[in-house]
Amino acid sequence: MNILNILEEIEKVDGEVYERLSPRRAAMKQFYNMGSKVAVAAVPLALGSMFKKAYGQTTSGVIDVLNFALTLEYLEYYFYQQGAATAGLIPVGTPAVAAINTIRDHELAHVNLLKSAITASGGTPVSFTAANFDYTAKNNFPTVFTNYQTFLAVAQAFEDTGVRAYKGQAPALMSSPSVLQTALQIHSVEARHASHIRQMRKTLAGGGQTNMKPWITGANDSGIGAAVDAVYKGEDNVTQAGINIPSLGVSTNAATESFDEFLVKADVLAIASLFIKS
Repeated sequence: MNILNILEEIEKVDGEVYERLSPRRAAMKQFYNMGSKVAVAAVPLALGSMFKKAYGQTTSGVIDVLNFALTLEYLEYYFYQQGAATAGLIPVGTPAVAAINTIRDHELAHVNLLKSAITASGGTPVSFTAANFDYTAKNNFPTVFTNYQTFLAVAQAFEDTGVRAYKGQAPALMSSPSVLQTALQIHSVEARHASHIRQMRKTLAGGGQTNMKPWITGANDSGIGAAVDAVYKGEDNVTQAGINIPSLGVSTNAATESFDEFLVKADVLAIASLFIKS
């Protein structure tokens, strides 16, 4: 094991890793002296300790993030479960039936995986049932399970929230690469769900959102009003890495579409609270 090579690889991803640990020279001295102080078998433990110092993450912090994700997955799973079970909501004999059932099953898989990961980490998974959720969002969407257009619009809001939420929590999982990898795998599937739901809304016979795109444009792209504006907070950002993207010769819409923004935990919980019974 060449520890210095490992650090060099990490530095390619996180250029401030040495500063996070300690000044570069001090960090190097620690590693050069390691051989005389610890056995080779203890090197992974020592590295883990240093990375906790670098990124400030703890097992409890990781469990908190996983429970946060689990709450969102419960929200989505029970939504699709109820939608799929509601007679007359999803047009019979259309591809939409299989699509909604498939997304429901994906969300259930996410729920079960996150519960297992939390238990394996020594934590207690949060627990929700369908009765804990109000999918009318305190009567903002009273027809969510009687009007297919409304159902798809709320589905889009959930999926767009999930994508942004996973992105926002990725840095909090730096201390647990395997958990981070799993979270990113879920993140990409949520993005596929969001795109598919948008396409379903666009092509909906007799009431499709013909201007709907597979990606987010601007700060409200829901088509169902201000109740879910928070889902798209900050998506009108046109500056990336200090560069004004329209100044590079693209439209403002293209600038907002080309980069997804994350949501911080507090904003996601505020959105979820609309649908969780107190």
